[in-house]
Amino acid sequence: MTSDALVNALISIKNHDARAKKECLVRPASKLLGAILRILQKNSYVGSYEYVDDGRSGVYKIELLGKINECRAVKPRYSVKRDGFEKYEKRYLPARDVGLIIVSTPSGVITHMEAKKRETGGKLLAYVY
Repeated sequence: MTSDALVNALISIKNHDARAKKECLVRPASKLLGAILRILQKNSYVGSYEYVDDGRSGVYKIELLGKINECRAVKPRYSVKRDGFEKYEKRYLPARDVGLIIVSTPSGVITHMEAKKRETGGKLLAYVY
């Protein structure tokens, strides 16, 4: 296991989804992971999720829909200017308009398409398709 909780969570989600599991427990829970799960749920990659307080750092219980082909964190977290997303779309996504890149911006955690619309840059966190 690595020391990065986001990497561990995304790999766990991908592995459970590949094995056709219906749910996945991810620990430790964090606000960043919660924001990424919200984006994945909004774009229908995962179903519902809930935070369960276990007395330590918490657990996310995630319902899987079987729609994830690849889900990984971007390491190192590259900085991207508002007009520099094309390069990373070609690198991380399989085709045009397929999948999404999750970006941390000053206005919160959003997808790369929303960042283009808002004309803002940020740091790349993860990608999924």
